[in-house]
Amino acid sequence: MDTLLLARLQFATTTSIHFLFVVVTLGLVTLLVGMQTAWVLTGNPKWERLARYWGQLYVINYVLGIATGIVMEFQFGLNWSGLSRYVGNVFGAPLAIETLVAFFLESTFLGMWIFGWHRLRKGVHLALLWGVALTAYASAFWIMVANSWLQNPVGYEVRDGIAHLTDFGALLTNPSLGMAFGHVVSAALLVGGMLMAAVSAWHLIRRTPDFLLFRTSLRIGLVTAALAITLVQGFGFAQFGAVGSVQPTKFGQGPEAQALVAEWTARFGPGDYAPPVLANVGLGFMILIGLALGCVWLLLPLLFRDWIIRLRFPLWLILLALPLPFVAVILGWIAREVGRQPWVAYGLLPTEQAVSPVGAPVMLTSLIGFSLLLGTLAVTNWVLLARHAARGAADPALGRPPAPSSEPARPEPALF
Repeated sequence: MDTLLLARLQFATTTSIHFLFVVVTLGLVTLLVGMQTAWVLTGNPKWERLARYWGQLYVINYVLGIATGIVMEFQFGLNWSGLSRYVGNVFGAPLAIETLVAFFLESTFLGMWIFGWHRLRKGVHLALLWGVALTAYASAFWIMVANSWLQNPVGYEVRDGIAHLTDFGALLTNPSLGMAFGHVVSAALLVGGMLMAAVSAWHLIRRTPDFLLFRTSLRIGLVTAALAITLVQGFGFAQFGAVGSVQPTKFGQGPEAQALVAEWTARFGPGDYAPPVLANVGLGFMILIGLALGCVWLLLPLLFRDWIIRLRFPLWLILLALPLPFVAVILGWIAREVGRQPWVAYGLLPTEQAVSPVGAPVMLTSLIGFSLLLGTLAVTNWVLLARHAARGAADPALGRPPAPSSEPARPEPALF
């Protein structure tokens, strides 16, 4: 058994599963903000019911997603001590900011929003949800700052064999950051839109009593997905130029890539500096799925004609297409991460030097343990989402008014 291979498999497993939670969180919170804002501005109870229903699904996904994130942080410290030791002074800075944003600000805002129904003024309650959304996007941004530095190390210098941050601004202007962040955000909106549209389609297929309510959420989901897939395609294809300029070996072996390989050979010794074929295979399938999802624009007539909805066939198409954006998200991650191999930090730190010096049996044990734990969390998440989604929006538990007490009020004791 190869320790390095086991460590890479563990990293791929933990980050892939966690990333699925992240895109659902980003996508749903954006739609949730829109629905609750509409309720506060219009006073229409329809928007309150939608906000409570989709907010309940969002909270389930968020809580279990936090658990997967903690597991992922553990495998970072356990398996990649070489990464922490060599580039921790640079790589750790945006991760620390993300931790403060996600685990303190975002969680605090979300907790106050969950327990603030009927206790806070509508405007204050809505401001808390906006805070949740903004900190979620900030968290995603700082994660992409850290990841983009691994893709294209900038703003650092090596002293005594350790990388030190010298230019924080360079992290924020990294050529590998802008288009990639836009791509991730638009992919999250696509996932959120498709999830909302698919759940709504399922209820409309079953002819649930809340036809008008789920017709509204179907329209919101379809419009979001249609706009998002256009952004996904735009940011995705725009990345080819940026990636080619900072990672010449990722997509081919042109003169620039060959010169870079010669430099690495002189510096690190002979080796295979071409990324695995898996990266380009994943990229190809992701592009095919992205082009196929562009057909969601053809379903927009559902927004205007109820008789099309009652045909059910377009609704089945939406329901069956739900797995596609999730598959595309994973394939895109594979293309980005595997494509920089054999480097953890591109051109700076080889992957084999970043792995912790532990034995293969220990690494295999942790791989099995983390995989089972994350798999359990993922299955639990989807079971809970499906169960609560199937209950409909008649009376979601989230935001339910407190039941009036049947006991007579007791007089408060006198203090003086």
